[in-house]
Amino acid sequence: MNKTTFHIEKMDCPSEEQIIRMKLDGFSNIKSLNFDIPNRKLLVYHEDAAAEIHQKLDSLNFNTSLIESVVADELDVPIPQEADKKLLWIVLSINFALFMIEIIAGLIAGSMGLLADSLDMLADSFVYGLALFAIGKSVFFKKNIAKASGYFQLLLAVWGFIEVIKRFYGLESLPQINTMIWISSLALIGNAACLYFLQKSKSKEAHMQASMIFTSNDVFVNIGVILAAIMIYFTSSPYPDLIIGALVFIIVARGALRILNLSKV
Repeated sequence: MNKTTFHIEKMDCPSEEQIIRMKLDGFSNIKSLNFDIPNRKLLVYHEDAAAEIHQKLDSLNFNTSLIESVVADELDVPIPQEADKKLLWIVLSINFALFMIEIIAGLIAGSMGLLADSLDMLADSFVYGLALFAIGKSVFFKKNIAKASGYFQLLLAVWGFIEVIKRFYGLESLPQINTMIWISSLALIGNAACLYFLQKSKSKEAHMQASMIFTSNDVFVNIGVILAAIMIYFTSSPYPDLIIGALVFIIVARGALRILNLSKV
């Protein structure tokens, strides 16, 4: 048994992890894949040489480099914990609930920042849901689910950009500042709670580490919407809301393209 460690420069979220898993699916000589997303490392337990595995990883253009390949005495792989799975369901539920609250509030308040943040929540829900729902399913099934969710997210992002452009040229009123602040604060509390639960689990599993990264990013987005509302108050201009909305839609579109890449592997 060999243990090979790769550094994958562009592996920074669950999308890349799923792409890599699908790329390496079917390799009979691979016994285990252990992902360390925060440090962008992949540990592979396998038989035979690592050259073919390295070649497959290189074809993804994720800037992969081999750190070391040594003989392993035993397979030291973390055992998935049922508690972690339940915790992911909690995080998924909170994200989807916040999506529903924010999209309704965004429409009522006329805030692109809230609408964009709600779609970011939905994008995260897609990633968590895809990982949980596809457990034990075939690669073909996973690809079809990924493709459907990717196109849906991309459609939402395109709609968001169109709305930003329309409002940039034809906005007649300011968004409701109080609603933006209160709803974003609620989302911030929800994401902070998710981050607390994820950190409390102290799990080193890749999907848990990735969830913490995603949730940390959501916290910064929530703060961005609150700051945009404050800037609207002092400037009496709708542009801060449109700017933060456009930035978040870029994040949603980027996530959608990653998921679509996953479905093509």
